[in-house]
Amino acid sequence: MSSNQSNPANPQIRKFIDVQKALKGVSYPANRQRLLDAAKQHGADQEVMDALSGLGDEQFDSPAAVSKAVGNEA
Repeated sequence: MSSNQSNPANPQIRKFIDVQKALKGVSYPANRQRLLDAAKQHGADQEVMDALSGLGDEQFDSPAAVSKAVGNEA
C-alpha cells in the first residue's frame, strides 16, 4: 500500500486531511471558534489555522461541512 504517497498536483487534499486531523474529537455542530480551539489544542500548523480562520460564522454540522467550507476558501 502506498498511502504515504504525496500528491504535489493537489495540495488541497493534504490540507483537508490536516484539517480533519486537527479537528479530531470535535462535537458537531461546531462554530468557527470551537474549531479553532480544537485545532490549536491538537497542534495544528499555521496553514490549517489560517484555513479555519477564514471560515464564516455559521455552525458546521459535520467534518464534511468543514472540509467543503475550507475548499471554498481556497
